[in-house]
Amino acid sequence: MTTSHDPAERAGSEPGGRSDWERFGVDTSAPHSARVYDYWIGGKTNFAPDRAMAEAIEQAVPSIREMAKANRAFQARAVHHLAEKQGIRQFLDLGTGIPTSPNTHDIAQAVNPDTRVVYVDNDPIVLAHARALMVSDEAGRTTYIHADLRDSAAILADPALTATLDLDQPVGLLLIAVLMLIADQDDPWTRVAELRDALPSGSCIALSHPTQDFDPEAVGQVVAAAEHGGMTLVPRTEEEVARFFDGWELLEPGLSPILAWHPDGEPSADPKAAYYWGGVARKK
Repeated sequence: MTTSHDPAERAGSEPGGRSDWERFGVDTSAPHSARVYDYWIGGKTNFAPDRAMAEAIEQAVPSIREMAKANRAFQARAVHHLAEKQGIRQFLDLGTGIPTSPNTHDIAQAVNPDTRVVYVDNDPIVLAHARALMVSDEAGRTTYIHADLRDSAAILADPALTATLDLDQPVGLLLIAVLMLIADQDDPWTRVAELRDALPSGSCIALSHPTQDFDPEAVGQVVAAAEHGGMTLVPRTEEEVARFFDGWELLEPGLSPILAWHPDGEPSADPKAAYYWGGVARKK
């Protein structure tokens, strides 16, 4: 029998593996947004505090698991659209989270095998799983940067990024359900603008963001549960989300509920059943 030395392979969510994660620098005593999300979509890299938080939020929004899966499906459609319709061959995936197939490179390289992808996250668990992200098509390339979205200059200057992406060529910037983790006082709009300004014409941004617009009372309970657990969670209005695209051309159908953005198959009977705005824009 072979024993793995990778905590990402050995620990998972099993109680016996918890100390392995702690040695890897992961705080398993408090909930973390990536692990809460992982629990909702059926992953195994989560711990008791994450599950408790996930279930507390589920009390306020019983359909939250379906919403999380809808957000993941929006990401897949957006990446495919950028690769196939917009000709994007490079992606910068910020706040990538715990790997869940299909990942960005799986989707994009299925369209264009030579696609290059840089993943960015600041969670040690994602770092532990980074090797799983590196399984790229031979013609393409993927890499991972351990960094914070609030330090856009450090991300753009990282040698792993500059060795993988050509910032003189169009890039697909992905910000999928991550900006809600940045409080208003940290000015996420400026952080996103710094990233957008560094990209050339023809680049695209795909973004999703939870909102209180569709059910203010339920989302208010979610925010309260997150605050109680020590997590930052900032839902934003349609107008606030639209500001992240400032100066870029929103592609059809514009900023819309994620269930209404180029749905697979029949349109949803209630596109606002998932409490997220989503959209894709292109730099002129």
